[in-house]
Amino acid sequence: MTLEEALSRATVDVPDAGAVFFGLSRNGSYEAAKRGDFDTIRMGKRIVVPVAPIAAKLGLKTTFQTRDV
Repeated sequence: MTLEEALSRATVDVPDAGAVFFGLSRNGSYEAAKRGDFDTIRMGKRIVVPVAPIAAKLGLKTTFQTRDV
């Protein structure tokens, strides 16, 4: 996943967030999430990372747009 792709989504998987935003490995990403280094949301067994808070902390602008349903 590229930075542009991540910034266009509301959430990304933990390994993608760690790799794209912080250069972490898969295990490093999960360890950082467990420590609370970045926000996570648990959805059943799945853990996702909201992109907007990370982007804001890093001074990046998200391009995610909600869709009217």
